[in-house]
Order: sequence, then structure tokens, then C-alpha cells
Amino acid sequence: MQILAQRLKELREGRRLYQKEMAELLGLSLRGYQSYETDQSEPKLKTLIALADYFDVSIDYLVGRTDGKCTGKSKKESNL
Repeated sequence: MQILAQRLKELREGRRLYQKEMAELLGLSLRGYQSYETDQSEPKLKTLIALADYFDVSIDYLVGRTDGKCTGKSKKESNL
């Protein structure tokens, strides 16, 4: 999924993190994380959830089903 690779890289760089730091945050090897950003492999659901939570975006955004980054948390909080 090329869009996933692109968005992971953009989000990581937006936080000024190195790939090694992302790998450590996720409990992965550097090569394991790099394979996501180079579109050589796709993360498991558990990893996708962790990525979405860390970057505060939806899984739909990560995988290209939507261009909106909103997780829905903001909408729920504003309704309180």
C-alpha cells in the first residue's frame, strides 16, 4: 500500500523522528519499520492501531480510505 508508506513517512517526519526511534516506539527492528515506509511489507492490525494512536489519526487515514486525519475523538469531546 503505497499511500500507507507515504503517510507514515510524512507523519514521522512531521514529528521530527528518525526511523530508528519509530521502530523502538513500536517494539520493532529498524528494518521492520523501514519495510513499512518503503512499501515492502504491511503492518499487522495491532501495529496499525499503535501507529494511529501515536499520531492521533484514524486507521482509515493511514491506509488511504480518507484524507481527513480526524480520529473522531475531537467530535466526541465537543459533544460533551
